[in-house]
Amino acid sequence: MIGFIIWVIGMILTIRAAFEIARYDVSLWKRIVAIIILVSTSWVGLLFYYLFARDRMESWLE
Repeated sequence: MIGFIIWVIGMILTIRAAFEIARYDVSLWKRIVAIIILVSTSWVGLLFYYLFARDRMESWLE
């Protein structure tokens, strides 16, 4: 049961991060690549995004 709850939390955070990246004002190709990298790296990608990259991601993608 705990594993399922952790999985659901991870899915919610991943979807939320993907929507945040999708709203950036950069080219579509760069947004798609960033979302694919985020989804494929699972919890490591989420931790990196929320702890370090969230405020800087748009400038990195330009």
